[in-house]
Amino acid sequence: MVSTSTIREKMELYVQLVNQRDIDAILELYDDNATVEDPVGSEPLAGIEAISRFYREGLGQSEASAEQTGEVRTTTSGEGAIPFQVKVTFEGRPCVITVIDVMQFNDAGKITSMKAYWSQDNLEVLA
Repeated sequence: MVSTSTIREKMELYVQLVNQRDIDAILELYDDNATVEDPVGSEPLAGIEAISRFYREGLGQSEASAEQTGEVRTTTSGEGAIPFQVKVTFEGRPCVITVIDVMQFNDAGKITSMKAYWSQDNLEVLA
């Protein structure tokens, strides 16, 4: 089983890499057969190719930045949750989205599932 310290390190690194928009490094965190549901309730993406398109279309086309806003919470069953904010341009206006990502990890420390919890209620248009 993956350790709680590895989960914490990988999740903190994930937010740093989103902030840097380092898509290749983000993809290295994922298992080849992982799923991404962002936001929860949308159609889950399955496999590294679909996940790659998701990040390249989202982060690759914008000046997004991310900042961790609280501590990572971990379980002894290979899961963790991390709160953070993402600043993006949405419909031509600067916005901030407050997100909680929940991830599952395999024994090798790779993400097997990522679910992003946010909705329009968590999107603030900045002046």
